[in-house]
Amino acid sequence: MARRALFATGAAAALTLGNVSFAAAEGQQGQQGPQPETRTVRGTLPPGSPDYVYVPVDVPPGVRELRVSYAYDRPAVPAGTPGNALDTGLFDERGTELGGAGFRGWSGGARTEFFVRADEATPGYVPGPVRAGRWHIALGPYTVAPQGLTYEITVRLTYGDPAPAAPPASYPPSAAKGRGRAWYRGDCHLHSWYSDGRRTPAEIGALARAAGLDFVNTSEHNTHAGHGAWADVAGDDLLVLLGEEVTTRNGHVLAVGTAPGTFVDWRYRAREGRFGRFARRIRQAGGLVVPAHPHATCIGCSWKFGFGEADAVEVWNGPYTPDDEVTLAEWDATLRGGPAQWLPAVGNSDAHRDPDVVGLPQTVVLADALTREAIQEGIRAGRVYVAESSAVSLSFTATGGPGERAGIGERLRVDAGTPVTVRLEATGAPRCTVRFVTDEGVVFTSAPLPVSGTGVVEWRTTPAYAAYVRAEVRHEVAAGPLPGALAAFTNPVFLGR
Repeated sequence: MARRALFATGAAAALTLGNVSFAAAEGQQGQQGPQPETRTVRGTLPPGSPDYVYVPVDVPPGVRELRVSYAYDRPAVPAGTPGNALDTGLFDERGTELGGAGFRGWSGGARTEFFVRADEATPGYVPGPVRAGRWHIALGPYTVAPQGLTYEITVRLTYGDPAPAAPPASYPPSAAKGRGRAWYRGDCHLHSWYSDGRRTPAEIGALARAAGLDFVNTSEHNTHAGHGAWADVAGDDLLVLLGEEVTTRNGHVLAVGTAPGTFVDWRYRAREGRFGRFARRIRQAGGLVVPAHPHATCIGCSWKFGFGEADAVEVWNGPYTPDDEVTLAEWDATLRGGPAQWLPAVGNSDAHRDPDVVGLPQTVVLADALTREAIQEGIRAGRVYVAESSAVSLSFTATGGPGERAGIGERLRVDAGTPVTVRLEATGAPRCTVRFVTDEGVVFTSAPLPVSGTGVVEWRTTPAYAAYVRAEVRHEVAAGPLPGALAAFTNPVFLGR
């Protein structure tokens, strides 16, 4: 039977509906053995519904496959008013408690149907036996129209002996051949068909190689189920890190380079004070905590957890837009607090499907080797610049005193009055201008680089005048006082003792 009564679970951000029950397998015999059973439940979620709503499904013994399909209405709404959007996922008989012990998959709004069984599951879901007990379909009303959100969910159970278990997952290695200590290019924010992307891991790997990347990080929304799909994508020329885009209602955070099979829960808001627990979960699994697109304009994308738990911040996301400019300015303001308050900046494509460009932009990291640990250490140390493509290369240094020299992410330890020469060498940036930015703001803008895109720009200062210096390479702008879009930018060099 299917019941539609609503009752609270006791959690402020969740609601549980009446359960969907099935008869035991032995009661459904046909000529070919137990027959599939289907139940349909309907209901309406009002505006202001909790972030997550759970539909319990009582699964009897003897189930081989569980399949769920759903649909919901999309009524017309006034301009500027969000319409209906409903996400979905699945938890098994181990429950829905925060932390995800019972997690079996999440597809957000990317699919209207999914299944799980022992040997296989829909991308984004975890294969495994369909054990008896109370399962839960997770609904996430992302936005609800003023008229409410009317939904219909159909659950189909297929009975029979479980399929043979899927073979143990094979994961990509944590090291690639590399070039020793060198600058390595990567994209740490990518989506495949294991969440809401439209590309396979193999297609992403081919695009990453074509873009001149040395490493990528998997970042599916709220699921680790695709980790085992990347072993064949990796190679001597491409390091594949595993992670997740933890997609909360108060912002998104990238888990970069976690241990294979690591799941990080997303079902909390900033006011609940739980983010620290899951940031620690990322780090305990060997990953970096990187808030993504902090000022993106999509609903739920604006970052509200603060940056106290972050290891780096994604300042540039996809093609350069005004929200990236806002993030860049916000990040620059933190540099005035010196290295103690500095979070290294990175940039990633957030590519989902054509025409999204893998490697636009890309994080370029000075690392001792092409390994997970070395790339993470380079990012954590801020030895990073961000470029729009592999055509753009930068060298940025500060020199002063008797042979003292520092590069990106480093400190030039000289006295306050010591003359310092800042030097940027750029290639692949035709007609771009170079800007040097300090704690005083933009202090120098060059003439356009030549059409060849190669040039050297120098500027002189002292630590008394500039506590740090960073470089921006900007495209030409047709008119007006605003700077052109970024072609590249560096993390800072700090000056002074």
